[in-house]
Amino acid sequence: MNRRDFVTITAAAAAAVPAAAAIADISRIPARKVGKVEIAFKSPGVQPNGLQATKDGLWIMDQGAGNRAHLVNFDDGKVIRGFETETQSSSGITFDGEALWIGSTYSREIVRSDAHTGKAIERHFTPGAGVIYRMAGDATARSSPVPENMRQKRPVQPGSESKKKQVGGFQMGQVSSTAPGTGAHGQEWRDGKLWFCVPPSREVYRMNPKEWIVEKKFPTAGNRPHGLGWEGKYLWVADSNLNAFFKHDPETGEMVEKIQLADNDPLPHGMTIWNGWMWYCDDIGLVSKFKL
Repeated sequence: MNRRDFVTITAAAAAAVPAAAAIADISRIPARKVGKVEIAFKSPGVQPNGLQATKDGLWIMDQGAGNRAHLVNFDDGKVIRGFETETQSSSGITFDGEALWIGSTYSREIVRSDAHTGKAIERHFTPGAGVIYRMAGDATARSSPVPENMRQKRPVQPGSESKKKQVGGFQMGQVSSTAPGTGAHGQEWRDGKLWFCVPPSREVYRMNPKEWIVEKKFPTAGNRPHGLGWEGKYLWVADSNLNAFFKHDPETGEMVEKIQLADNDPLPHGMTIWNGWMWYCDDIGLVSKFKL
């Protein structure tokens, strides 16, 4: 290979990198006007971190003690059933028609669980798991703006009084009680495929669940992607630090629309879509919704 050929190949490779590596210019994405955010009800647990709408009700995954999953009524949040799961600091939940898929965030696994008992049926590693890194141009890590008197009170864990509040997941340089790194957040099921987002890799994945092979992946808007929800053929992705939702073409990954929340709205974590409404939870114990 001569020098001219080497320079040509190197330049072509470099030109292909920015599209995947650079932070997206979200200011250019058309914004959708939506209905006012309404607080629907308090969640059964104090730290909801995943939602999935189904014909039987709304599944809520709690990241607090017991990592409990609850199926509740849409109208009032009344619990239909609930149980502990065999997961760790969980984020995201979906239903495949028979069982639940849950992101066991701090064990960096995705767990298929019995939808009546919470018992683990299958355990899988999470592609793209690792430490959530910072990148030039990232949004500032956000915490919930909801006033203290509207929040559910979390039980104080022994020794936690001296710890600083952690925002935005485990970050490089922070100390974790487990091995460094986190796994999947939002989960969705469609046509026999499992979709999920992974903050450390800033990507959404489509997984063949039988072979546990990644079939497709594309980048997210920021470094804290969370809940997922389908609107027709398009996939919405919540981002907690950007305080917004981004609508992706799942075939190309292109962001075609966004919804920007107000600074005083509850912060988005888990998210799902049902009958023209977007539902989302703030991990301080509230479930909210707005009309799309």
